[in-house]
Amino acid sequence: MNLQPVILCGGSGTRLWPLSRYQFPKQLLALDGEHSMLQATALRITTDFADEHVQVLPPLVVTNEEYRFVSAEQLRQVGVKPDALILEPFGKNTAPALTVAALRAQSTSEDPVLLVMPADHVMTEVGAFREAVGLGFKHAQAGEFVTFGITPSQPHTGYGYIRVASAGGDGAFPLRAFVEKPDEATAQRYLESREYLWNSGIFMMRASRWLTAIADARPVIAGACKAACTRGVSDQDFLRLDRNAFSDCPSESIDYAVMEGMGDQYADKEATAVVIPLDAGWSDIGAWSALWEIGDKDAGGNVVKGDGRMYDSRNSLVFASDRFVACVGLEDTVVVDTPDALLVARRDRMEEVKNVVGWLKEHARPEAESHRKVYRPWGWYDTIDCGPRFQVKRIVVNPGATLSLQMHHHRAEHWVVVTGTAQVTRADETFLLSENQSTYIPLGLKHRLANPGKVPLEIIEIQSGLYLGEDDIVRFEDTYGRT
Repeated sequence: MNLQPVILCGGSGTRLWPLSRYQFPKQLLALDGEHSMLQATALRITTDFADEHVQVLPPLVVTNEEYRFVSAEQLRQVGVKPDALILEPFGKNTAPALTVAALRAQSTSEDPVLLVMPADHVMTEVGAFREAVGLGFKHAQAGEFVTFGITPSQPHTGYGYIRVASAGGDGAFPLRAFVEKPDEATAQRYLESREYLWNSGIFMMRASRWLTAIADARPVIAGACKAACTRGVSDQDFLRLDRNAFSDCPSESIDYAVMEGMGDQYADKEATAVVIPLDAGWSDIGAWSALWEIGDKDAGGNVVKGDGRMYDSRNSLVFASDRFVACVGLEDTVVVDTPDALLVARRDRMEEVKNVVGWLKEHARPEAESHRKVYRPWGWYDTIDCGPRFQVKRIVVNPGATLSLQMHHHRAEHWVVVTGTAQVTRADETFLLSENQSTYIPLGLKHRLANPGKVPLEIIEIQSGLYLGEDDIVRFEDTYGRT
């Protein structure tokens, strides 16, 4: 029997600003260890899964156009080759994402069991997770819907809850109801009753069971997703959903669309659902306070990530991503430092970070959307300095990668090679540059930069002109299908 991992890699994680931003959200960040959250999710269920009778298929990753190349590159770095990266033209929540994944799984495998995992969770005990998945597989194989509940450690008001009945003989609990995020008093009552678990957002079911359930409960979602897949286009490792068909799809979560109808208050015995307790050091890292909760603490209860130092401070978090950060006399405080933005806040008010992001968006500030360092399918660039009529970038091009053949209406460029070999196309000529060599690209001239070597190419680009925005690019050819 086949197990098909489905990784949901959408969402912007605004409560983890300034590290998580729209163009590079939290699932692509390494917040707790060497791997990004996407990489860690993909590595949790691999081909060496404990049950020898279960064949683990390459994962299906559902993401959007903005993250397609960096997601593919991160998976390549850890040796994971997905069956496909399904590209949503815009986010429609988790129910449509699972539906398009189930349709794809049905087309390539005979009714596999789907393991649906958000890409933005942390788990410190992978063995415990795999053991729970093994139990869930047996129930899902038998036609049941399976979800995983986290045993509450505190009366948390930021999570949804699942109410369960008495456990079955193998440790799976019949599902009674999904419950919305409670207030503090209700959360305390849930904790004391021992009938409630945190909703992890992880599910298992046969592909056919999900497709039948979504067609019955939300036929519009089912129809729109089927049309988006049928009219979709395969492009390298990507499956691009049809934009027009997907635009007709309502936005709804797995919980709302199907799972809330699976409790014991419903008489439909075909909609059987169970909950499996999961004790695997789980956290969804929904806010900076959650990273403090799971972090390794010093004698004062402080968590330091990066190059930082705490003096006479207690129960605080410092995240230093680019430079040394020293904190003196802090208590219950979060400090997050990035090259272009600094956050300082009380740890119990981290939910309000979304208000900062809202203000940045309202005022069209770039800090809401992107970092100073921006990833592209060919590599990345970092804006080192800028001012009136000039901008300086550090550009790194991956081995074998090529930028688009392009021109600019409003700027000229100077390129200086720092390391590696650059292949430069400038109008009708093509030539190579090595370390310490440079060239000039006049305004309005067609040009292209490529790395023909086996090591990264690093250059410094100095732009000058009346307008230096990224939208002043006219592309004539592009390896990556960008317009």
